[in-house]
Amino acid sequence: QVQLVESGGGLVQAGGSLRLSCVVSGIIFSLKGMDWYRQVPGKQRELVALITPGGITNYVDSVKGRFTISRDNAKNTVYLQMNSLKPEDTGVYYCHFATSRSDYWGQGTQVTVSS
Repeated sequence: QVQLVESGGGLVQAGGSLRLSCVVSGIIFSLKGMDWYRQVPGKQRELVALITPGGITNYVDSVKGRFTISRDNAKNTVYLQMNSLKPEDTGVYYCHFATSRSDYWGQGTQVTVSS
């Protein structure tokens, strides 16, 4: 059974940092590209960052230079280090991966950045 379990969200002041973690089970983690998305009420879920099985990363422009996605294949975990947080980073953050047949999502973790 595939499971993605996020943690690490919370309330932080603008300029602060948080590190999100997503532990994945039920797959050969090292072979999968992983993504972090975020969703704000009333808006579509937005891709924030991705990391390929080989460790190549990419980011949405609004977080470049502030967020870092990484992975630890020994721990089946993908991380999102978020620095210099802004109020507009507020949302529910989800980790995700896709296969040819389906998309898999975690339960989400709330990040709230106060001004």
